Amino acid sequence: MRKLVVFNQVTLDGNIADANGDMSWAHKDRQDAEWNAFVADNASGGGELVFGRITYELMASYWPTPMAMKNDPVVAERMNNLPKVVFSRTLGKASWKNTKLVKGDVAAEIRKMKQEPGPGLAILGSGSIVAQLAQEGLIDEYQIVMNPVALGKGKTMFEGIKGKLTLKLTKTRAFGNGNVLLCYEPMA
Repeated sequence: MRKLVVFNQVTLDGNIADANGDMSWAHKDRQDAEWNAFVADNASGGGELVFGRITYELMASYWPTPMAMKNDPVVAERMNNLPKVVFSRTLGKASWKNTKLVKGDVAAEIRKMKQEPGPGLAILGSGSIVAQLAQEGLIDEYQIVMNPVALGKGKTMFEGIKGKLTLKLTKTRAFGNGNVLLCYEPMA
């Protein structure tokens, strides 16, 4: 069975984006060599990327560009070449390399994908999909990077869940730029 992992950056006040959808705060400090190595290594992990439409459009507007290749060549190469699936009822087509567009039920499709052979699945961003799949018990691990910034208001990763989600901490790692990786698994 394939494992489904969420990798998201959040603010101290629990937001994955500000009230206007901006996430630039998550890319503020490129001077931390340890953080940069972690990001590059994490991108090299392989697997299949899972997005909602908003995150997909944001990623597809940056990673295939010359600027991405200049700023983050290792991550850009992986992001562009990994297989991707985007869930959207409104997107007309998915033009980013190696992307499959799925318009059906997110939870049903993820259940099916988890049963297929192949590498793991990773959700990047995509708060509405995270909330839907968390509620269905389909997420195996949450990798949350806490950033030392507060926004006051914005969009949370679990916006809209209907019940309590209880997790157990499995790993932590602090970086020189103030980011802290927190890894959680659902309680059985």
